[in-house]
Amino acid sequence: MANSRWQHQEEIPGDRLEVDPALVARNTTEPVSRIRLPDGRAVWLVTGWAETRQVFTHPAFSRTRATGLREKDTEPTFMLDMDPPQQSRIRSRAVGAFTHRRIEQLRPRSEQVADALLDAMAAEGEPGDLVGQFAQPLPLTVMCDLLGVPAQDRAGLQPWSEVLLSLTAHTQEEIDAACAGLDTYMSGLLRQRRAEPTDDLLSALVHDPRQDGDDPLSDDELVHLGVSLLVSGFPATASQITNFSYTLLSRPELWRQVRDAPELVPRVVEELLRFVPLGSDAGLPRVATEDVEVGGRLIRAGETVMVSRPSANRDRAVFPRPDEIVLDRADNPHLAFGFGIHHCLGVHLARLELQVAVGRLVARFPELRLAVPEDQLEWRTGLVVRGLRKLPVVWTTASPDHSAARAHTCP
Repeated sequence: MANSRWQHQEEIPGDRLEVDPALVARNTTEPVSRIRLPDGRAVWLVTGWAETRQVFTHPAFSRTRATGLREKDTEPTFMLDMDPPQQSRIRSRAVGAFTHRRIEQLRPRSEQVADALLDAMAAEGEPGDLVGQFAQPLPLTVMCDLLGVPAQDRAGLQPWSEVLLSLTAHTQEEIDAACAGLDTYMSGLLRQRRAEPTDDLLSALVHDPRQDGDDPLSDDELVHLGVSLLVSGFPATASQITNFSYTLLSRPELWRQVRDAPELVPRVVEELLRFVPLGSDAGLPRVATEDVEVGGRLIRAGETVMVSRPSANRDRAVFPRPDEIVLDRADNPHLAFGFGIHHCLGVHLARLELQVAVGRLVARFPELRLAVPEDQLEWRTGLVVRGLRKLPVVWTTASPDHSAARAHTCP
């Protein structure tokens, strides 16, 4: 499976979890602008909220063209690289498993997993690491439960999934090896489900009645769909659980606000989705297949467009006080999950996991604090998603408060 999903990403500078102020400023001055990348290529950069939604929904903006796969006569393997009708055909096989009603049925199990992880962290003693002991195993366990990945196999899938999110952190050889490993594993698991049906998503995909119709998914398509669901459903959510925890703990007044009003958790999650950038601002480029006017600028057929969702989520025309974290923000039409045909398939699952993570964390450890000064935290680099390598925390012992109060605005 080619790693086409990330091959053509370009990183627009951003530090840690901050959004580049220069990008945010373009919302009001030039929401659609022509820029030149470090390699000399000229592309369109879209930072405005309305303009970003237009790019997401307009059929003329192609992801497949942006990957260059069409010119190579190679089919994309990730749904994010596909255009309709191929994207719609494959997505339709899994969409039923991710409805709000079905995902809500996973809440008790997700809470059980979260509580067990936090209990284990408490038993091991301080300091704890929210990344390795909570943020990573929670979504990995929930997603593997949903797919039907046996418990004994899950730890081995985690490093492969993270390698596939590499921009510069891993070599092409490492990426190819991870792709091959995941493909081989998923192919074997699907063969098992075909021979012995079980009550999980992979079995449902294999035994979907449409597989006996006129347009069944091929074996390769089923493998790629299974890998796509695993890769998109685990590392990103794990990173955001870490990022949300860090954001709240580094602003103690916000942590206390959530702790004292746990009913706010759903709104807290939506506001942090808006405020905290997940990715590198790379934006999944698209290529226009015809001339399109966006934000008063004419984008010609064949030209590349990049969007910055973090900047769009700070658009003053849509979000009052956009540079502040307003935990009880009521109207929050952020674009963290995209929009249109590529709107995140697992949006309801991601929301549930984030709500469970934040809610159970503040309930279990109401006095949670950073265990080290912020300048000692190590951030991961070279990946599509931002996040910390470790997040050391304490919850009972008397220790200096390393969560120095800070303003809620970008620097």
